[in-house]
Amino acid sequence: MLLKMFNLSFNKFLIKALSICIALIIYIVSTISPSYAAQSNMSGDYAKDTITVVKALKGAIETPKDASNKDEVREESLSLITDYISRYRNRGLVNKTQSFTTMQTALNAMAGHYKNFATRPLPEKLKERLNKELSLAEKMVLRES
Repeated sequence: MLLKMFNLSFNKFLIKALSICIALIIYIVSTISPSYAAQSNMSGDYAKDTITVVKALKGAIETPKDASNKDEVREESLSLITDYISRYRNRGLVNKTQSFTTMQTALNAMAGHYKNFATRPLPEKLKERLNKELSLAEKMVLRES
């Protein structure tokens, strides 16, 4: 009887000790392991970043249909668009400006085409629209700053 009670108490103690050890291991591993933030190409200066993105995307728009690096250009453009939008979309002083809304419209159109029609080049009408909106956003941001 005494042995049975001792065995039962020891099992409860062992289970509690094991669960505490597991909790400590999880805590230590989660706090010691480094977390890597996403690398961003944005500097934080809205006007400078907008002009940089406009120039890079205008270059991507002008990439010929038969260019050997068109897939790389598409991937770099999508990455740049994602970085730009995620950096400035939630900033109250920026996301209410005309330059940002114009820029966002152009970026959404370009990213939408690249994601939905990955193998097709940009149509001429879309190229014209993108160039017009990007130029307009560039002029607005220069005026706003």
